[in-house]
This record gives sequence, structure tokens and C-alpha cells, in this order.
Amino acid sequence: MAEAPPLRPDQFDRYRRHLTLPEFGLEAQQRLLGSRVLLIGAGGLGCPLAQYLAAAGVGHLGLVDFDVVDASNLQRQVLYGTADVGRPKVEVAAERVRAQNPDVSLDLVTERLSSDNALALFENYDVIVDGTDNFPTRYLSNDACVLLGKPNVYGSIFRFEGQATVFDARHGPCYRCLYPEPAPPGAVPSCAEGGVLGVLPGTIAMVQATETLKLLTGIGTPLLGRLLQYDALAMEWNEFRLRKDPNCPVCGEQPTVTSLIDYDGFCGLPARTEPESPLVGVSAAQVQARQVAGEDFLLLDVRTEDEARKARLPGARLLPLAELEERLEELAPYRERPIVVHCHVGGRSARACRLLLANGFMRVENLEGGIEAWSLTVDPAVPRY
Repeated sequence: MAEAPPLRPDQFDRYRRHLTLPEFGLEAQQRLLGSRVLLIGAGGLGCPLAQYLAAAGVGHLGLVDFDVVDASNLQRQVLYGTADVGRPKVEVAAERVRAQNPDVSLDLVTERLSSDNALALFENYDVIVDGTDNFPTRYLSNDACVLLGKPNVYGSIFRFEGQATVFDARHGPCYRCLYPEPAPPGAVPSCAEGGVLGVLPGTIAMVQATETLKLLTGIGTPLLGRLLQYDALAMEWNEFRLRKDPNCPVCGEQPTVTSLIDYDGFCGLPARTEPESPLVGVSAAQVQARQVAGEDFLLLDVRTEDEARKARLPGARLLPLAELEERLEELAPYRERPIVVHCHVGGRSARACRLLLANGFMRVENLEGGIEAWSLTVDPAVPRY
């Protein structure tokens, strides 16, 4: 952590409420101004994290995100507005942070975090804050932090629930001690598929921001070896004790992971360097035209029953993805006949298509954009959710 110069008069005004805290004071504020924090993800967690860490006076923030602002982000990603749709998230976030506190310098990383760049990137920061929403990046971030001896401030959200902790293998468990193996592909819906309460990321991000400030300043007791779990519907917090796993493959007594690996492959996803064979895709307009023409094909809906109650496509047969493999025989009459698979936005249906093809179904197509595309391009009366 770099040594910060003495506070200027305007900084005394800005950080006065920190300076009057006996447990905090001038020395802690100077530590913040000399600190470097890397935020992975500028989404639901990353937005409030960037705002509060910048406001507190963290001197240098790195922002990692390769995505652009989408209208569906605006319900929870509070750095962005309607006029920002289509713009790179890190660029918009940087504008807001600079306007909020000119003391903060920024590094903007618009490439995907990978095994090729993670170690070099992480090495330049004091604390890594994980605001991601996918398993490959979580395992990658964890392993890079363990190999470099960096603390990893972890948070995750799902629908109405969230959790947060601090992983630091030098003093306690790492992410792999808690989750040795990733969930099977498709087992945990993304925010797009499962939804998320808009205010939930802010709650979890505040825990992460608090823990980050504590780590940087040395005040308080960090969440090492403790996991906080939050239920927004019940407004309940629960704390769970975590233990370091002596057999952990990355931080255990005899580690087997001593360098970064293929995390897409580890999580059961196709490696980006070797893309899967493309699926046959079909647009919503094409599917509707085939229905109008009376073509005989199965329109297969692999969403959940709860989603189907919100919106349905005419003529679709519901068979949730989680049940598909066990119920393949129900689709036996269509092994050589056309099947068009759809979900909400196209991700789960692509996985279902590959499962069907791997089990001998011959004529499988993926409805590109799912029921969302149908609502936008074919029939606006089909509710969007």
C-alpha cells in the first residue's frame, strides 16, 4: 500500500466525518488515499461498491468489465441511466466516480478477465473485490488471490438472497474451501433467467465495501472465516463459520493447483479458445410464420413452471431444463422431427439443444432471444418479465 501525502485543506473538509471517528482518524484516511482496490464487475454489486469506496477516499480503483449498459440493468445498477444504454459500463462508471470524487484515480479494464491476464492485473492491487455473477470468474479470482496472497472480498446475489465474506488463504479459508466443485452448468440461473430484487445488490455491496475499508485501514474484525447470509424477504441475517480445508486443491497443505487453469472447462463450459459447433438458430418471426403455415414441429419451452405462469408462447410444450434429461423418452416421437427450443433469452434453450442433439435428436433448432425476442418482435401482448 502506497504512502499517501498529507491531507489538503479540501480533503480535511471532505473526509471530516471519518477524521472525527476515534477508531478511524487521520492515519486510516491516509491509508485509504494510498490504497489500491480492484473491482471485478461493474454490475449490481460493482456499482454501489464503486460509489462508496470512491466516496470514502480509496485512492485508486480498478474497474474490470467488458459489458455495455442494457435497459434491463437499470433496475439495480445504480451508476447508470437511460441515456447510458449501449455504452461500455466502465466508461460510464468512471464518469460518475470522477464526478463524485476527483481524489480517486482509475484504471479501466474492458477485456474479459482470464487466466492469461489475472495475475498481472491483481498484482498491482491491495484488495480484490469480487462482484461477478458467474462461476468461472469466481474460481479464477479466488485462485489468483491465493497464488498472490491477496484478500478476496466476496459477494453474491440470487433472487431475494445474498451472501458475503472475506477469503484470505493466509489467514483462513478460500472460496474453494467453501465450494470445492462448481454447480453443474445451468443448475443456478443467471439474473436474466432467475431475476433479482433491485435493492438486494446494494445491501450485499455495502457489506463488501465495509469489509474492504476495514482491510485497508486495519480497523475492526474482518469477516475471515465467517459467511453472512441475507434473506431480504424475511429481513434476516445468518452467520456461518467457515473452516480452512486442509485438502483444498489450491490453499491446502498439499496444493495441486499451483497455476491458473481453464476455468470454463473446470465449470463444465466449453473453452472459449475452442468454441462449440454452432447451433441451428431460428428467429421468433420465422417460428411464427411456420406456425401460421401449419408446419408440424414441437415448440419446446425449457423454462420453469413459475416463468411459464408469467408468459407462454402459443402451442409451446413445457418441459423445464432441470427435468429434461430424465424425461427425454417423452419426446421420442420427435427424434427425427423438428424441435424448436425456447427459454427466456436463449441461454438455457441452447443447453437444451445440445443435450437433445447428444441424445440422438436429429432436427433441433434454438429460438434466438427466447420469449423475450417474441415479445419484442412478434407479439408485444406476450408479457416481458
